[in-house]
Amino acid sequence: AGAGASFEKSTGEKFTKQFNLGTQVNWEIDVWGRVAKGVEAQTAEFKASEADWRAGYLSLVSDVSTTYFQILQFDEQMRQQQQTLEKNKAILGTFEAMMSQGLLPQTQVLQQRAEINRLSRDLIELERLRAVAGNALATLLGTPAGEFSVPPGALQGRVQLPAVPEGLPSQLLKRRPDVVAAEYRVLVAHDLVGQAKLAQLPSISLTGRGGTSSFALSSLLKSFTFGLLTSINFPIFDPSVKARIKTSEARTELAEGEYRRVVMAAFEEVENALVNLDAHRRQRIELQQQSERLGVVAAQVEAQLKEGMVSQLEVFEAERTLLASQLALLANHQQILSDTVTLYKALGGGWPAVDVRNVSHNAARD
Repeated sequence: AGAGASFEKSTGEKFTKQFNLGTQVNWEIDVWGRVAKGVEAQTAEFKASEADWRAGYLSLVSDVSTTYFQILQFDEQMRQQQQTLEKNKAILGTFEAMMSQGLLPQTQVLQQRAEINRLSRDLIELERLRAVAGNALATLLGTPAGEFSVPPGALQGRVQLPAVPEGLPSQLLKRRPDVVAAEYRVLVAHDLVGQAKLAQLPSISLTGRGGTSSFALSSLLKSFTFGLLTSINFPIFDPSVKARIKTSEARTELAEGEYRRVVMAAFEEVENALVNLDAHRRQRIELQQQSERLGVVAAQVEAQLKEGMVSQLEVFEAERTLLASQLALLANHQQILSDTVTLYKALGGGWPAVDVRNVSHNAARD
């Protein structure tokens, strides 16, 4: 729609004024559904983009969880590392006393001092890793690094190992955001192919025009003229139409190939997560038994010390071995939590709070 006015004055002529109003409407009749195909393609693309957003959100949740577990693991490792360092310092004191009495060579004392240097260096490294992980968590939460800190905690005492139900159905993969996005993009490609093929057919459009003009503004709206024009377009001689069809078909093949790749990768990620989770849970049983047995050994050695049957050095060695097994058990705890988070992400958001074993059996019967 538009409006205008013109003023004209020629030598020897009167001053003239002219006002006009005009409007034009174009409407393409979607006889073959070409425009509808375009709408369907855009709708599918919107849903694919929405699935991309959900995939990013799921990755964010997974990264926050894993980073938080790592921070608590570092806290517990630093406490146990400090205990180990104190035990080794006590061993060093015993070694130095034995060396002064000629019962131990100097080389063994130097080796123990070097071991203390190593433990101290590892403790500093753990403090550095804890600080870096804290900065990473702050960034994930949208807070500048250095302005956010996690209070010290204990991983094994604060975060229990979640139970993963057996018989997880493969139907859970259908809701994975990347699978959903790839599926919608296949639909986008097919809709665009259909739109390109329909573009070969004639298109019909209607053009409506209307307006009024007057030499006086007061009489501008007293008269009105309008017209309706129908036009038909035959694109049979347009080479770009066939070119768009070939391009759209090639994009369809690419989208279908990408969809297959995403689905295969999804199955691989789930299988790997289940394999890792099962292996680390079985390792945990061995580590728990090892730690329990070493705890019994350490207690018996300490009892033998009171009766003078063993030396203080043997007690220190037994306790140091026990601490090492406890560190391995802690690392296994964190690994199982990480495996569970990975499985949660691989399944597109975990599993519903139902008996999934019965669900999978019912699906198999169907």
